[in-house]
Amino acid sequence: MDFFDKRKKSDTDEMSFIDHLEELRWHLLRSVVAVLVCAIVVFIFSDFVVDTILFGPTRENFISSRWLCSLGNAIGIGNTLCFPPVKAEFLENTMTGQFIASFTLAFIGGFIIAFPYIFWEFWRFVRPALSEKERKNTRGVIFWVSLLFFTGVAFGYFILTPFMVNFYFNYKLSAQIKIMPSFSDYLENLVYTTVGIGVLFQMPLLIMVLAKVGFVTGKFLRKYRRHAFIIILIAAAIITPSTDPFSLTIVTIPLYLLFEASIIVASRVNKKQEIKDNEEWS
Repeated sequence: MDFFDKRKKSDTDEMSFIDHLEELRWHLLRSVVAVLVCAIVVFIFSDFVVDTILFGPTRENFISSRWLCSLGNAIGIGNTLCFPPVKAEFLENTMTGQFIASFTLAFIGGFIIAFPYIFWEFWRFVRPALSEKERKNTRGVIFWVSLLFFTGVAFGYFILTPFMVNFYFNYKLSAQIKIMPSFSDYLENLVYTTVGIGVLFQMPLLIMVLAKVGFVTGKFLRKYRRHAFIIILIAAAIITPSTDPFSLTIVTIPLYLLFEASIIVASRVNKKQEIKDNEEWS
């Protein structure tokens, strides 16, 4: 029996533990191949990726910097939202630093590009274990997961990264201190504020799924709102390399807003389920 016959059979027949491991292995293998293919593309165009994309948030003419400045002038607050110009230069003090960073950049870029396919492979593995009702309630999940991930990546790249770069390069403890971080340090911060935020932006969708299958309710989330804030603060500290108050604040605020949005989503799901249950009993 070939692999595709086994796939077809797995949707209807009960699979053994070994069959599940074999199935998982193939899903992981295809995901890794997808990441490697996308990583090779990123590596080929590494000059453009580094000069235009990676260093974009460090420049005064970055699109979101210009947009925020224009917004401030449009709403009558002058240059309040305009970023002061910074001269962002990066130092690499090891011979292998740039070489290793280029592979890190390629892998991260490959993962971001291939994320919808990676989740699709994960969903193909999980889906046969769901009931018909659960499959119906999670219809369109690949689209929404991908949308939330790319929204989080965009938020981290276009909003959080320019704010952090501008803050750190303009913060002066002493005139004798010259700021020149390593390229690897900048890349690490960028990864945390893009991929990390993209993953955490899945919160509303996760809450919606849990609410549909009956694990959480809007009432439960409201009751433990303060506990959730502590968890969000810890998560923000984990994805923020430097745990200073500024970084924690700009990461915690959107995550907490997402939690509040999750409460609204869960409450609406619960209300729809109550109406449906009442109609079935009437």
